Amino acid sequence: MAKIYYDKDADLNVYEGRTIAIVGYGIQGRGQALSLRDSGLNVLVAQRPGGVNYDQAKKDGFEPVDADVAAKKADVLMILTQDHVQGELYRKSIKRYLKKGKSIAFSHGFNIHFGQIRPPADVDVWMIAPKGPGALVRRQFEEGKGVPCLVAIHQNASGNALKDALAYARGIGGGRAGIFETSFREETETDLFGEQAVLCGGTSALIKAGYETLIEAGYAPEMAYFECLHELKLIVDLIYEGGIVGMRQRVSDTAEYGDYTRGPRIITDRTLKEMKKILKEIQSGKFAREWMKENKNGRPNFNKYREDAGNHPVEKVGKELRAMMSWMKK
Repeated sequence: MAKIYYDKDADLNVYEGRTIAIVGYGIQGRGQALSLRDSGLNVLVAQRPGGVNYDQAKKDGFEPVDADVAAKKADVLMILTQDHVQGELYRKSIKRYLKKGKSIAFSHGFNIHFGQIRPPADVDVWMIAPKGPGALVRRQFEEGKGVPCLVAIHQNASGNALKDALAYARGIGGGRAGIFETSFREETETDLFGEQAVLCGGTSALIKAGYETLIEAGYAPEMAYFECLHELKLIVDLIYEGGIVGMRQRVSDTAEYGDYTRGPRIITDRTLKEMKKILKEIQSGKFAREWMKENKNGRPNFNKYREDAGNHPVEKVGKELRAMMSWMKK
């Protein structure tokens, strides 16, 4: 079992007289920066001008600077840009300013674990990864609650890396819910596997397969959409609140019996074999190399996948149906 830390294990005073730079003011960056500031910590935002994130940072009362300026001024740099740009950003704007006594931190272990970023040995390297999007981190913080976080230490040059990481987690509300100890390897590999095999890849493929099966059998697109996509949220919410058993207690006995008897016919030994293959590709670095190469080459496959996905019939009928759902309108 993972060791769990709470607010009582973290001391915000470790940041007295120190500056934390949030590099990248996207959804996660904004949620963390605002919460750290509200916790009384000195926060500097690094964000390129000319975009909505820069404008949002200004609106929120920050004075955004370039990454190299943040790297010079800050004691701790939390890198929250997208995975595929972190390596180049580090080499171009951060590496030469990382001196003994500084720390570089992350909310996902991808670039450290797969060697895209190799910090010098005399700096601390750690991770605080909230298990939720930045908007949820912020909302929970404002409500006096918190989102559980993961903590991992890659380099502890100062001897204080864990103290700094736990204080950071407390600053964004994580200590109210629990801070779970892990490693960069474990966080990275399990995160990628969950996204690919279950949460994103597995779920979206299952939705489309179910939709296509009903359409080919002659059922109305609207019915196929409701049964294979729309109602998924209802089931996921029940699982989120009470686990799989809790979900089964809240659906009909008919649905529960169908779950037990038909579910294993969908997720077969062949599926499990493919899942293990996907995990091995992650562990070996094959997926990371493939993804970095895709970005280096201008994303030809990624862009085609995105275009094809947007043109799938389930997206077209879904857009029409969601327009009828007043509760979804902003």
